[in-house]
Amino acid sequence: MTNFQIYKKILSFSLFKLLVDFASLAILIGACVAGFFIANASTSRALIGLVIGFVIGIILAILISVFISNRIKAAQIAMMVKGITEGQLPERSFSEGFKEIKGRFGKITAFFFVTNAIKGIFRQIGQAINKIGTAIGGNVGNGITSAIDSAVQTLLSYLCDCCLAWTFYRKEQNTAIAACEGAVIFFKHGKTLVRNVGRIFGLGAASFLLIGGAFFGISFAIFYQFPGIFQGLANEILEVAARNGGEVPNWITNTTVLTAFITGIGAIVLWSFVHDVFIRPFILVGVMKNFMEAGIKDVPTEKDFAELDARSPRFAKLHRSI
Repeated sequence: MTNFQIYKKILSFSLFKLLVDFASLAILIGACVAGFFIANASTSRALIGLVIGFVIGIILAILISVFISNRIKAAQIAMMVKGITEGQLPERSFSEGFKEIKGRFGKITAFFFVTNAIKGIFRQIGQAINKIGTAIGGNVGNGITSAIDSAVQTLLSYLCDCCLAWTFYRKEQNTAIAACEGAVIFFKHGKTLVRNVGRIFGLGAASFLLIGGAFFGISFAIFYQFPGIFQGLANEILEVAARNGGEVPNWITNTTVLTAFITGIGAIVLWSFVHDVFIRPFILVGVMKNFMEAGIKDVPTEKDFAELDARSPRFAKLHRSI
């Protein structure tokens, strides 16, 4: 199967995940709005209510992610693996994907916990790259380091998904061991994945400019029609700052700038949802195909594990614990 054929077959998972993500966003916004108006009506401290609502909304969104979103993602990746390794997918890929992960909730949850350790391993070995920014120093050096960190974080998310894919392929293995094998595959065949860097960042930048820009323009045009809401928020921020002896930037009192700032944050959040749901899976199929092919041709051995143990104390610690 071609990458696009696999992508079309697993698109139903993306649509379902989009609904769940927007439900999470609606819950978060609803909690913030409810906290704002409830606190404003009862104590006239709307900003505090907004913060409390935001915290509650984040907690609910995290629960949805753990119990629903992660399972959708796992089912989608399971079907990607089947398409890549078997060259075909069932007609009802959506239902088959959830059958594939049925009874594996514990293993999937365990993987997402192991993911943090895997990310730590990748970061530790990649720390040498950040020495470029440190050597330059100053604001330019800090900017370079920040850009490198952002790029590394993006790559890490793809690599962790590839590790999850490998755990599905290596069903007979313990989840943690299979995830560690995934880390070994990357460091043994790093050049295989480097070929995908241009695709990852090129398509990511294009979707940010087109999709994020569209969301910003439309949202700003709508929000700009209700300046009273943002003026009230600005007044609340100034009041809280005055009570606590703090200062706020001058642009906070500019309704247009404040509207643009909040709209920009919202546009980035919406773009991340759409990109994660529609664009990222297409990129991931290509990255995963190279990853799986490399791993299947050269399954990690104890010698490979020992080599990575020597390069990463974090990996060695995780390896010893399983």
